[in-house]
Amino acid sequence: MELELQPLNLPSDNPRPFVIAGPCSAESEEQVMATATQLAKKGCHMFRGGVWKPRTKPGGFEGHGEKALPWMQRVKAETGMLTAIEVATPGHVELALKYGIDILWIGARTTANPFAVQALADSLRGVDTMVLVKNPVNPDLELWIGALERINSAGIKRLGAIHRGFSSYEKKIYRNLPMWQIPIELHRRIPALPIACDPSHIGGRRDLIAPLCQQAMDLGMDGLIVESHCNPDAAWSDANQQVTPDILDYILSILIIRDQVVSTENIVALRKQIDEIDDSIIDLLAKRMRISREIGQYKKEHGMTIVQTSRYGEILDKRGAQGSLMGIGAECIKHIFESIHEESVRQQVEVMK
Repeated sequence: MELELQPLNLPSDNPRPFVIAGPCSAESEEQVMATATQLAKKGCHMFRGGVWKPRTKPGGFEGHGEKALPWMQRVKAETGMLTAIEVATPGHVELALKYGIDILWIGARTTANPFAVQALADSLRGVDTMVLVKNPVNPDLELWIGALERINSAGIKRLGAIHRGFSSYEKKIYRNLPMWQIPIELHRRIPALPIACDPSHIGGRRDLIAPLCQQAMDLGMDGLIVESHCNPDAAWSDANQQVTPDILDYILSILIIRDQVVSTENIVALRKQIDEIDDSIIDLLAKRMRISREIGQYKKEHGMTIVQTSRYGEILDKRGAQGSLMGIGAECIKHIFESIHEESVRQQVEVMK
């Protein structure tokens, strides 16, 4: 379905990026006001705070809930900033609207559950508010678009997306893999949809926030949602990925904003996609070689020869045919798998020694 969208009309000194900043968790009225006051002095127009915190395991700080909402009201009254919080249930929506919260966002865990998204959509029906939808935990573009469609079908036209990266079982440099090709494809499919980047959750470390912000701008994203805390090291949740308002101001001051918004047709964006795919190819090749070494150990223990010619021929024939079906020349596939096989043999020779 085609989304019916209206401009977000967010307050900002510049057309791009809009910035929503504030602490991961609203810990106390003093912490909220101290952070908001510092951000407002740096020119920030929108303040985020975690009121309800969905934790992976019980026992961690899960937010103050309704108790924190008057603190957000005070932020708006004393600084003029718009306020933004995450909502996960219809009850959250009801309270957020009661306390005049300006921007609601739907978290990654909620986006992954169509039943939960539909419940939120039903609670938003007839309401004129702004809603931002984070990508689901796993890399599923259709699930992300489905969540946007459900919210839009409820009459929410001031709608946007937040790219916060995708979970991975294996430890990487990032907390969540950026997989930039997915938000790029979302933009290609729905060009009018504003997309903000969440470098705090992608990076998981404050030293990665600046390069991720720049990367998001290079790819033409419309905004940033960044976790900022008046005393990050003492934060009650996600301390490692929060920065002070001063540091955030510096990060924003050195951002290079291109005059031309990068689109999927732009070579810069396409090269970014290729880099991401190349990283995945190398990662997969490393996994394949680990398995080859395990096979080499098995052959060593059972007195088998390294090269099994029938298996090698089967691989070349099967992958060549598969490549042809997918528009890749069979000869190209043959050369690639010959090189892969050569390296696999070398790895197994090392094991045999």
